[in-house]
Amino acid sequence: MGEAAPVPRLPLVVVARAIAAALLLTLFVPSSASAPPAYPTAQWVIDENARHGTRAWRIPKDAPRDIEGYADRVSAQVGDRVRLYVSTTAASFRVEAYRLGYYGGRGGRRVWVSGVVPGTQQPAPTVEGTTNTVDARWSSTVALRIKPKFVQGSYLLKLVASSGGQSFVPLIVRDDTSRAALVLQHQTTTWQAYNRWGGYSLYLGPDDTFQSRSRIVSFDRPYAKRGAGGMMRALPFIALVERDGMDITYWSDNDLHERPWLLRNHRSLVSLNHDEYWSTRMRDGLESARAAGVNYANLGANAIYRHIRFEDSRLGTSRRVVAYKIRQEDPLNGVQDAEVTVSWRDPPVNRPESAVLGPMYQCFGVHADMVVPDADVWVFAGTGLRDGDRLPGAISGEYDRIWPDAPTPRTVQILGHSPLFCRGRTRYADTTYYTARSGAGVFNVSSTDWVDLLECDPPVKAGSCDRRAITITRNVLRLFGAGPTGPTHPSVPNTSTFGYHLTQPIDP
Repeated sequence: MGEAAPVPRLPLVVVARAIAAALLLTLFVPSSASAPPAYPTAQWVIDENARHGTRAWRIPKDAPRDIEGYADRVSAQVGDRVRLYVSTTAASFRVEAYRLGYYGGRGGRRVWVSGVVPGTQQPAPTVEGTTNTVDARWSSTVALRIKPKFVQGSYLLKLVASSGGQSFVPLIVRDDTSRAALVLQHQTTTWQAYNRWGGYSLYLGPDDTFQSRSRIVSFDRPYAKRGAGGMMRALPFIALVERDGMDITYWSDNDLHERPWLLRNHRSLVSLNHDEYWSTRMRDGLESARAAGVNYANLGANAIYRHIRFEDSRLGTSRRVVAYKIRQEDPLNGVQDAEVTVSWRDPPVNRPESAVLGPMYQCFGVHADMVVPDADVWVFAGTGLRDGDRLPGAISGEYDRIWPDAPTPRTVQILGHSPLFCRGRTRYADTTYYTARSGAGVFNVSSTDWVDLLECDPPVKAGSCDRRAITITRNVLRLFGAGPTGPTHPSVPNTSTFGYHLTQPIDP
């Protein structure tokens, strides 16, 4: 046998370039199994949650209910003055401001406490006859200036009466200059829609009938029960992202309505649980941001379902939510049909929410397992799940599904296809993901109680904890916080695999 021919040696620079090219290829060639990128973190979140926390923000179950109040703002910035309207039969009270976070598992940090304020029992609310709008026309009893120590975030203002009575007033401290990766949107319009303080909500009146409901509800009144609205339901999520030091900021439905252009300053909008009531400006703002590459993660269900308008109150702008729900009752019917307050999918509005979400609302009162058809998809990385595995109770409360006859992004990918039984029918809840032409990604978990699964560590008592749900949530936030998801993790359309044949596919 003759000698083997010598192998030519390539210059080191050529080898280096080849290795770099290979690395780039592995980074940018889409792979459904590739894990999401690392968290975008913010030092201020890390520093804030290193501060001493307290559990004193909680209200004991046996505390008297002789004090309640509301604020003249849903959200505020540093420099704003927030007026509180408080009614109590006690001789005096004080206000304690707590910022919600992780804080070593304590859940809150006390930022401010007022002096002692004389107690006042305010007059009974008024009820407007034509719309059954409840308005607490009270006098301002105390005010606080939002100083720099009020770090942006989610706050509970705790009203503490000299009698021992306690209640909350929720407040979001926002930063309109923020360019955080994520913006968490508190669903304040939905909180108010279900608020039955004074006997009326957008669902029921004093006689428990739909006909006697409010057609317009006002923020100029306390929230029923302990006054927190839906703020407490967000705490498992807030504690998770702040424990991780996630680059996040906070606002409300009202803020998206008033300043929709600010959404483009972020990489992803995140809404939780039950963000049901949306105005035209809110939805148009989200669709415009999606067209610019901004992602949307809906960690809930039944979102963008009710079309609303805002009106001003005596205390400020956008402090009344208009939702007649029945077309013929709305004064704008036949006058300005695009603003009639029916469900988004119904005439004369005719803008089904599936065009934004992928699936859309079907039914409430369910409790079922989420079934994972393909565990190799990026969202399940690190969970240990396998094809066909279940997450017990992950589909709970209200759920969404693919409606084949509704306008639906043709790129939608079903990540969870979960059988359930609701109102006498067997259907499926569909957890989905799609990427738009801009590269923006939209994730819809399709369960209003998903955030409850994140209750694994303090400050929230462990209940329906599932650490795989925490990993899934982190995967979504990591990917969505990095920028448009389409270039690295394009969705893989698969609706036909599950027997859905889209009749109105769209390309958002």
